[in-house]
Amino acid sequence: MHRGTILVENCEILAHETHPAGQWMLRIRAPRIAARAEPGSFVHVSCDPLLAMRRPMSLMRTDADEGWGDILYKEVGHGTRLLAEKRPGARLSVIGPIGRPFEVVPGRPRALLLGGGIGIPPMVFLADRLRRDPSMSMFVVMGSEVPFPFETPTSDIVVPGLGAETGATMPLMEQWGVAARLSSGAGFAGCHRGYVTDLARIWLDALDDVARGEVAVYACGPVPMLEACVDLAREYALPCRVSLEEYMACAVGGCAGCAVRVRTGDGRAMKRVCVDGPVFDGHTIVFGA
Repeated sequence: MHRGTILVENCEILAHETHPAGQWMLRIRAPRIAARAEPGSFVHVSCDPLLAMRRPMSLMRTDADEGWGDILYKEVGHGTRLLAEKRPGARLSVIGPIGRPFEVVPGRPRALLLGGGIGIPPMVFLADRLRRDPSMSMFVVMGSEVPFPFETPTSDIVVPGLGAETGATMPLMEQWGVAARLSSGAGFAGCHRGYVTDLARIWLDALDDVARGEVAVYACGPVPMLEACVDLAREYALPCRVSLEEYMACAVGGCAGCAVRVRTGDGRAMKRVCVDGPVFDGHTIVFGA
């Protein structure tokens, strides 16, 4: 079913910026991938010609008109260390866009977006898409235990239930007019001290019953965070879509190395994160399996 939908591009690095805690923001010229990518899509990047295994990375933003895509990644191993050495003008072999993207839950015009760590990029991509739909409203919560890879100014957008002490936001969200707040256990100024789900709960409790019934949850981040997001959604009887992060070898469905256990109408089954996901109905995921 995915035949003909995944492309290979020889991409030029347009910009490559370093941020605290080994975080990097990479912009590549990838016009064919940018034209097809959707929120939740990821790419498989060749970090170096001498390294056989590619690395899966989420797309944070794309511009189909200008033909570029942004990737936020963290330097954690040999492959990403080699990638971090690349400078603007260098070229990377990139496969993408891969995977099933986020789709808006019908009848739920209020979106609660929760992103943690390197799970932030898909939420930025989704927010960019949703802000263009006048029928949708949203609240975005991003969490990190290391310094965020962007400035954290105080938002001028009022969020019900939150005081001025919790005002830190992402500049891009403020520029877009999207209500967003930051959360961390590290005590960063202006950030809510706690989990993204703690901040989400405050927002949900500030809504009336009618408004709360219009909410759908969308999340990406480490597995413990996603499990907490699904638990929160279940507590409030909300639909929940999650983008899973998983190690993978081929990223195109051949090796099945990224399989996770899910509940189906026929019982439990194994699904591949790369092409059956990475976005799944969170209520179907069997965590801890």
